[in-house]
Amino acid sequence: MAKSVVAGLDRILTMELVRVTERAAVAAARLRGRGDEKAADQVAVDAMRQELNRLAINGTVVIGEGERDEAPMLYIGEEVGAGGPEVDIALDPLEGTTICAKNLPNALAVIAIAEKGSLLFAPDVYMDKIAVGPGYPDGVIDIDASPAENIANLAKAKGVPVSEITACILDRPRHAKLIDAVRTTGAAIRLIGDGDVAGVIHTTDPEETGIDIYLGTGGAPEGVLAAAALRCTGGQMQGRLILDTPEKVERAAKMGIADPKKVYRIEEMARGDVLFAATGVTDGNLLAGVKFGRDAITTHTIVLRSSSKTVREIKARHQDIEKF
Repeated sequence: MAKSVVAGLDRILTMELVRVTERAAVAAARLRGRGDEKAADQVAVDAMRQELNRLAINGTVVIGEGERDEAPMLYIGEEVGAGGPEVDIALDPLEGTTICAKNLPNALAVIAIAEKGSLLFAPDVYMDKIAVGPGYPDGVIDIDASPAENIANLAKAKGVPVSEITACILDRPRHAKLIDAVRTTGAAIRLIGDGDVAGVIHTTDPEETGIDIYLGTGGAPEGVLAAAALRCTGGQMQGRLILDTPEKVERAAKMGIADPKKVYRIEEMARGDVLFAATGVTDGNLLAGVKFGRDAITTHTIVLRSSSKTVREIKARHQDIEKF
């Protein structure tokens, strides 16, 4: 994509992306704590799709709600937008459906947009992930190193004892050995029930969130979204797809993945110029959730841009409630 087009894309879309995630977050927030994950996800999808189709882009969803036969809207391969530059889109209208249904912390509406061909076209399988925020020398983490080695290297780079490092890990039975290995080092662990995009993003601001490193396996689509966010802040991330059946290997091959054991660096998951936005649905470490007042709705959003490493934090008071 030509430089002039990218510059225009930034000017137009940096603020427009905020409206996309705000709409999805407000729609989902109306169903917080209702116990209906599917309903909350569906209203978020509907709201995000409606807003995307107003943008001046020719967008293709490369990370979405699933394949076409699984998701009626915002499926992988769906085209959105009102016409304009060709872009890849990775999105999760409600990252943390269970979190929202139970009204627990850190549910988000998230989206990333990049130049066409820039985002990893990942199958909906698990991915082994490791991530840290900005400010560390390249190579401070290695997905093939042990948890003890990674945490020791991170502590050394940060200039603190291992006991002052906190790792974020999804609370899953498959992570039992990983959790034991991290605790053996003397580091602390923040276990999360869902929402590993938020978990990775939290490494970008350890002073605010208390999280230094993300470890463990989660969804590959979420991995691409998280990589897009980290690209915008200068963090480091590595991921490896878990293709542990012939069927998964075949699915990945159809999506252009020739090496099932390949380790993807952050630049391979989200290349070129990337824009990322996230709006809080429920209150969390990084973003406040949607607040419904008598006369206004309040939202809290971060917007990130990779080319300038700009982080915009937007707290918006929407007095025109009817627009939602």
